Amino acid sequence: MFVYSVRASAVRFVSVIVLSVIALAALVAFVPTYVPVSLFVSEDTVSYNHVNSPESRAAFLSQFGWEVDEENADCVEVTVPARFDAVYEDYNAIQRAQGLNLERYRGKKVMRYTYPVTNYEGYDGTVLATILVYKDKVVGGDICSAEVNGFLHGFAKE
Repeated sequence: MFVYSVRASAVRFVSVIVLSVIALAALVAFVPTYVPVSLFVSEDTVSYNHVNSPESRAAFLSQFGWEVDEENADCVEVTVPARFDAVYEDYNAIQRAQGLNLERYRGKKVMRYTYPVTNYEGYDGTVLATILVYKDKVVGGDICSAEVNGFLHGFAKE
């Protein structure tokens, strides 16, 4: 039977520690960091739940700084398509960018509420805020212009 013991010198010990610190620093520097989906509004400050009345829907939009005309709201039940075409894929990309995803609601009926926005700066035309609600929870929506060649973006002000 052979017994072999290794005694680490102070130089070897310090070398291992230094190499470990360098490896850890390289990992931190080169591994991409996770960026939250909602870049403009912290998810901690926005509530997507309990949106079950005209006042709560207006309050939801006010979290993003929008003022809406509650008197001229439009409400209709729509079905999220079971299969997304290219247009719905593009629209869902906007939803995913703001932390929402319509894929979970394929084939389900949701309520679509549309409100005229009264405080959209830098645009003279009609601007609408659309909210998609499923079981008192906002599952999608956008801010868009009513004109054909207008704009469409998420809830956050650009």
